[in-house]
This record gives sequence, C-alpha cells and structure tokens, in this order.
Amino acid sequence: MAFVTRFAPSPTGPLHLGHAFSAILAHDMARAAGGRFLLRMEDTDLDRCRPEYDALIQEDLAWLGLTWDGAIHRQSEHIAWYNTRLEVLEDKGLLYPCSCSRADIRAALSAPQEGVAFAVYPGTCRGRGMASRLPGDALRLDLAAALAFLAAEPPPAGRLPSHAWERVGEGGPPDIPRLAFVETGPAHAGRHILDSARALRQIGDVVLSRKGEDIVAYFLASAFDDADQGVTHVIRGEDLYDFTPVQVILQHLLGLPTPIYHHHRLIRDDQGKRLAKRDDARAIAKYRAEGATPADIRRMVGLPVP
Repeated sequence: MAFVTRFAPSPTGPLHLGHAFSAILAHDMARAAGGRFLLRMEDTDLDRCRPEYDALIQEDLAWLGLTWDGAIHRQSEHIAWYNTRLEVLEDKGLLYPCSCSRADIRAALSAPQEGVAFAVYPGTCRGRGMASRLPGDALRLDLAAALAFLAAEPPPAGRLPSHAWERVGEGGPPDIPRLAFVETGPAHAGRHILDSARALRQIGDVVLSRKGEDIVAYFLASAFDDADQGVTHVIRGEDLYDFTPVQVILQHLLGLPTPIYHHHRLIRDDQGKRLAKRDDARAIAKYRAEGATPADIRRMVGLPVP
C-alpha cells in the first residue's frame, strides 16, 4: 500500500514548535516510506483564517526544509462538495436540525482542544424532523440512528480494508458490524474496535454543519478530505485520539476508506501545557528571526537532524 499523509494546519495564526514537530514527523515518515506528503489548509473558519497566515505557514515549512506533493488543498474552496456529502446522510435519515445556542454550535464545529471538555449533546432537538429546519439551524448526526443503519447495512465484500471491519465474534449477534481502526502512535498502538455504547455515552450527536453559513465541522471536512486525497496514514497530535471514532463512523456511513492513524506526543511549554497559537514566543517565525536553524528546531522538538 502506498504511504500518503498530510499536514493540515488552520491558518489562524503562526506555526509554533508543536506544529513544526507534527509537520516534520509526517514529512519524514512519508519520505522514509517513499510516499507522498500533502499540505492542506483547514480554513473553513472564515472569521479567523487569514491569507497572511496561509503564506507564513508555507514560508515556515519551506524554511524547515519540507516539501509537499501537488497543489495545496484549501477546504474553503470545497464547501459545496462537503454539503453534497451531507445530503447523502440526510437522505439516509441520519441528520436532524438543531437550533441550540449559536455559540455552542460554533464551538462544536472547531477542532477539539486539549483541556476543553467535550460536552455530549443532551438531545434537545433530536425529535425534530428535517422538514422543521429553520434558517441558521445546525445539522447534527443522530448517532444512535447511524449505528443502527450500519448494523442493518454492512458494506459489500472487499469495499473496506480488513483492519476497518469485522463481524461480532462467537456468541454475538451475527448481523451487527464492529467498526475498527489501527493506531500506530506510541500511546495507543494497536487495533481498536469501536464500542457503540461508549460512543453514544461519550460522543453523542455531533454537529456536522451550519450549511447556510458555509461552516463545516472539523470531523466531517477532514474525514472527507482524507478519503478524497487518498490519505493512507493520518499523523496528528494525541489530543485528537479520542475523536477518531467520530470520523471512523462517518467513513463507514459514506463508504469511505479508513486510514491508519498515528497520534503523536504533544510539544508542551515549561508548565506542561500544550502549545497554542497564542503562544507567540514559540512561533517558528520568531525563531527564524532570532537566527535559529532548521536543525535547531529539530533538536528542540526531539527529532533527529538528517
């Protein structure tokens, strides 16, 4: 199997040491495997994304000695395509409109952040049908309905890689599928089978979109793009590990392949906090201006210097 991975920053601020670690690691793994390294801009947050940060990210990556294959994929240019995939889920009866707090919904559409609790939606709007949808309503995935759909509609033989699908073992209901993904990161290495009851309890009905405003959830857009770009290995921070089941479920609902995941360690500050874009003191552009070399950056994040 060809090795294809991606680095997918959001251009909402300058790259910092944590980004550099993730980008270098993904780049080095792809090159070592004779594979491809893609650059994707996850820029659907039109309020915060800036073209100057897009340009700075490219400058920083090039300065680090990283090269990417093909054109840069910008999610903001593919909103209509994401909405088409949403309509597939709608046709399956797996979505419902939600008019709960606008601020809560916008927060739910962003990539998760370490230290921020993931609130499971209580199902306030779950009884609403799509015919009741109002302008500005978000669309939520009815997770219980989605899992029931997967149980009733197993994929055709050969459509999905063997690591992503299996039947319940001896003594279990014969027609209920078990979704799985392979993880190669140091903290969670192994093959993980999704627990439906746990997913309902800990994930719930996630927001997927607010279609009328061209806003698409991180979960949805990144899962679609990984499939569309032929990504075989997703390399990202371990703060996103717990949200992998959401994407695996979406992949199965839409007949998309499940890649192999590698969640790497996070780069932290002196207090042990994960670096964030507001931490300008760790910005790659600042290190560049102060005379650091790409080799210095590699040493700072604990990666070998070629």
